[in-house]
Amino acid sequence: MRKPRSSARSHLPREAAQLVWLSTGLSRSGGKLEDAYWEPRLASAVDELLRDDNEADLTAALDQLFEADGPAHDELADMVESRAESTRLNHDGKVWDVLLVACPVLAWSRFSIPAAPLAAETLGALKAQLAGHVLAKNAKVALANFLFSPDQLPRSFCETFQITCELGVRALTGRDFKLNAKDLPETNRFLSDTRYLLAAVAVPQGEALFRWNEPDGDKDKALAQWIAQAGPTVETLLPGCAFQPQLPDAYHAACRQTDQASRPYSLRAAIAFLQTTVNLEPAAMKAVIGPFHDQRLEEYRIGLGPRDSDDIYYGVVWPLLGTEDDNAEVVPEIEAILAEAGFQDVTIHDHRFPLEFCDDCGSPLYPNKEGELIHAEMPEQPAHGAAGGMLH
Repeated sequence: MRKPRSSARSHLPREAAQLVWLSTGLSRSGGKLEDAYWEPRLASAVDELLRDDNEADLTAALDQLFEADGPAHDELADMVESRAESTRLNHDGKVWDVLLVACPVLAWSRFSIPAAPLAAETLGALKAQLAGHVLAKNAKVALANFLFSPDQLPRSFCETFQITCELGVRALTGRDFKLNAKDLPETNRFLSDTRYLLAAVAVPQGEALFRWNEPDGDKDKALAQWIAQAGPTVETLLPGCAFQPQLPDAYHAACRQTDQASRPYSLRAAIAFLQTTVNLEPAAMKAVIGPFHDQRLEEYRIGLGPRDSDDIYYGVVWPLLGTEDDNAEVVPEIEAILAEAGFQDVTIHDHRFPLEFCDDCGSPLYPNKEGELIHAEMPEQPAHGAAGGMLH
C-alpha cells in the first residue's frame, strides 16, 4: 500500500531516475494516445525492479516524487501497486492474468482476535464460496492457508509481488499456498482489528476476473452472497468475535477500502464493548472528540465514558487517510454514528491537540470535556458476556 514518503534524494540511482522520468512523462501526458506511449515503458521498468527484489530504487523514486511532483508520484504509486499485485503466467499453452486478492474481515472481541493457520477443509469451503459468488466463471483460485493480521501482510512491494507470483502458480496448478506460521510476526492485540484471507485469481488473458465484471454480475449482490455463504465458515475462524466480512477485491484496493470501513466499525465496537462490559448504555455515555496534530492534522481521538463522571473509560483513534485533511467531513461522520447509537452528550473541541501518548504504556491520551488530555481507564468491574456473530 502506498505510504507517505518522508524525504527526497538528490542523487538517484540510474533505475530510480528512470522511474522518475517515466512517471513525470505520464503525469504530463495530454491524452490516451500519449498515455499508451508512457504506460508500458513505466510498467516494464517497475516489473524489472520487482523481479530483481529492488525495493530500494522503487522507494527512492517515490521519495523523490513525493517531495517534488505530486501528480507524478501518484502515477508511479498506482503503477507500482498494480504491478506488485498482478502478473502474467504461461500455463498449458495459454497466457493467464493473475491478480492478488484480499478478503478482509472486520472483527472485535474482548478476547484475542485469532490470526492462525487454516485447515484444509476450511480452505476448500472458502474457495468454493469465492468461486460461486465472487469470481468470474473461468477463474482459478488458490488461497494462502492463514488468516492474517495487518502486521503479518507483505511489508513491501517486492514481497507483495513474490506472494502474487507464488499464489498465481498454485492457482494454475490446483494447489494452495502453505505458509510456515513460525515465519510470521506475532500480532498485536486490539479490541477491534482486521483479518485478511489472501488469494490469487487466474483467468485466461483479457477475461473477466470478478463476478461483477460479467454482463449479469452485480457488486452489491456479490457482497451479500459472500456474507451469507462465507459467513458461517468465517465464524469458525473467529470464535468469541463479532465480525463483518468485506468485499474481496484487488489487494491494495481492498486494504484501502477496509481502512476506511474500520474507522466507523471500531467506534461502534467500542460502544458495544462498553455496553457489554460495564452495562453502560449510549444515553448514559458521553463522547469527547478532539483533533490531534503533528506537522498536520493526523487523527481525531474520541473519548468515551459515563455522562455523570469526568472519567474516560475507553478511546477510539480515527486516523486521517490518503488525501484527507482539515477540510474532510470527518466530525459530521463521527457525530452521525454517535447519534445513531443513541448518544445525547457529545463535546467537540476545535483547538489543536498535540499527538501525545502515555509515557508509561504508550497508549494514546484522550480529551475530556475540559480539553485536558487524560488516560482512558476502564473501571474495575467483572465483565459481562462476549462478542459473537456479525456486527452490522
